[in-house]
Amino acid sequence: MFSIRKLGAIGRTYRHLNRYHRILRVLFKYGFEDLVDRLHIDQYLESGLQMINRKPREQITRFSRPERLRLVFEELGPTFIKLGQLLSTRPDLIPASYVHELTKLQDDIPPFASEAVKEIFQEELGKNPEEFFLSFESEPLAAASIGQVHFARLDSGEEVVVKVQRPKIDQVIAVDLEILAHLASLMEQYLEEFQGHSPSDIVEEFARGLSREIDFNTELANIQRFSRQFEGNNTILVPKVYPHLSTERILVMEYIAGVKCSHLQKLKDMDCDLSLLARRGANLVMEQIFVHGFFHADPHPGNIFILPGNVISFIDFGQMGRLSLRDREVFANLVLSLVSGDERKILNGILAITIQQGEVDRELLSRDLAGLIDLYLYRPLGEIKAAKLLQDMLDLISRHKLSFRPSMYLMMKALSTVEGVGLMLDPDLQLILLAKPFMRKIQLGRMDPRRITEDILDTSESYVQLLREMPDEVLSILKLLRTGKMKVEFEHLGLQSLRKTLDRVSNRIAYSIVLAALIIGSSLIVLSDIPPRWHDIPLIGIIGFLVAGVMGFWLLLSILRHGRM
Repeated sequence: MFSIRKLGAIGRTYRHLNRYHRILRVLFKYGFEDLVDRLHIDQYLESGLQMINRKPREQITRFSRPERLRLVFEELGPTFIKLGQLLSTRPDLIPASYVHELTKLQDDIPPFASEAVKEIFQEELGKNPEEFFLSFESEPLAAASIGQVHFARLDSGEEVVVKVQRPKIDQVIAVDLEILAHLASLMEQYLEEFQGHSPSDIVEEFARGLSREIDFNTELANIQRFSRQFEGNNTILVPKVYPHLSTERILVMEYIAGVKCSHLQKLKDMDCDLSLLARRGANLVMEQIFVHGFFHADPHPGNIFILPGNVISFIDFGQMGRLSLRDREVFANLVLSLVSGDERKILNGILAITIQQGEVDRELLSRDLAGLIDLYLYRPLGEIKAAKLLQDMLDLISRHKLSFRPSMYLMMKALSTVEGVGLMLDPDLQLILLAKPFMRKIQLGRMDPRRITEDILDTSESYVQLLREMPDEVLSILKLLRTGKMKVEFEHLGLQSLRKTLDRVSNRIAYSIVLAALIIGSSLIVLSDIPPRWHDIPLIGIIGFLVAGVMGFWLLLSILRHGRM
């Protein structure tokens, strides 16, 4: 797990300072100097900023701002590419134009040398890769930001792929995360539009996700769990894994000799039924989500392979989503209520599944929901596109300062992505119709007598536990009151910016007083004609005037640089 140090640690090492300068250079290069100014980074890297060229590249103006942000993330490497991919699943944080652009992020980085692969094998397993495999291809099949994949063959003749982590990628990510934590704290202080979203919490969530993603033991466990979910299902092939050859930085799994689902002509040449594949793939993803609550969070065409007999195989299990049974039930009720037009259930469902950032205007929310219902109530179910329905729902809750939990956004992204893949295979795919039986099954499951009995027992147990703990809790509160240790504290929010401004004003006033005193003192020395002299002028007075001139010029530059006279 990455540990994000506090703000004071930033800039203490050359590694941090050098990387910070690199990030700022890229931001200036792509025309984000306004963002740097708004974050007041100059207070922490004053000397460094003066050495950076602020002028963006001339040809960059032909790109839109969302496109330039994508280019920034791609140029800054693995951590920022992963951050962009996370933000592309969070339409509650950034506008739709940015979400759309960040989905295009290319996780395509040049491979690292085969010597580094051998070093990692020596560190992890104590031997070179050639000693574990009958054959091992030193040239990688593919390379990405976290690692690269090599083809190999076991002594048994089985074909496998070996995923090897990039050298020292954990150190690179750790430095970037600490800088991102610093930038997040500045955003909370100076950017009003982000203060309600707690950027620092987002960075911490991002750090937890990256910790899991770069630990290949986690991906191995994901594959094993995913395999158990579909045990006995011959419509899907889950890659076999080899735990005895896998470590935190090495993952060995079965080689899938299939065709990417985006290669339509090759699929036709294999006599695949594209319409069947579209339905089968959609059903597999919905089974993952609504039945098991553990799903592949990135089912894009590059991660879905097709084998002979219309068998589907998913690869790359680094990013997985998890949904509790309650979240699945509430979401299923919400979607079914929306297409059936039950306004009261939709309102209660949205409030139950979202996080409120403030007081919700229920009357205004109800009116907006009525408009959303009108869009879908009288349309045939088969004509409704899941991606459009989910996007309209996201737009609505964002307007009312509501947000889903991160796992819900991953689920919506997975549904939207698999619908896009399905429509590519079969333009007549109707995802909502395919999803309806899964959602109905969830609803009926709530009425199962065994489920009702379990819920009653769980609730009763919770109440009994509460009654048992209540006397001790009441006694603890009374003791705190009696000893005077219970305090009510008030915290003033939004004063940080004012405090910074007052500090700057007071510093300038003090600086100006010192400057004025120096000028007056130098004048008195000149008038007193105190030796030593230079051209009949007291030398100490001349030095005082020179120092005062330099100080005055520096003060003027500082004021002009911040754009406030």
